[in-house]
Amino acid sequence: HVQLVESGGGSVEAGGSLNISCVASGVTRNAYCIGWFRQVPGKEREGVASIYAGGGRPHYDDSVKGRFAISRDNSKNMLYLQMNSLKSEDTALYYCTLTYATRADFGYWGQGTQVTVS
Repeated sequence: HVQLVESGGGSVEAGGSLNISCVASGVTRNAYCIGWFRQVPGKEREGVASIYAGGGRPHYDDSVKGRFAISRDNSKNMLYLQMNSLKSEDTALYYCTLTYATRADFGYWGQGTQVTVS
């Protein structure tokens, strides 16, 4: 089965940058969508960025457009999220997620990595 493991979270000052990673294993199909969500206590999980394995333009939430960049290294089964110009409101638990369907139907989740911006 699909397993997703995030890493790279931490604490950073506002205006700084951070790169978080996700390694995916157990992916059995070539067609899938993989991405990042985030959640703060008391709020619903929200989509940050996602990309289809077959390519195409990545999708970003309006709140991170121009600041975050999602990328993949298929040879290493890795997913990355480069986060620049970080704001305090970016503080959250960031989850890696994958679906064999569309980005409206993510079903596999990692355990999350905490990003704190102060």
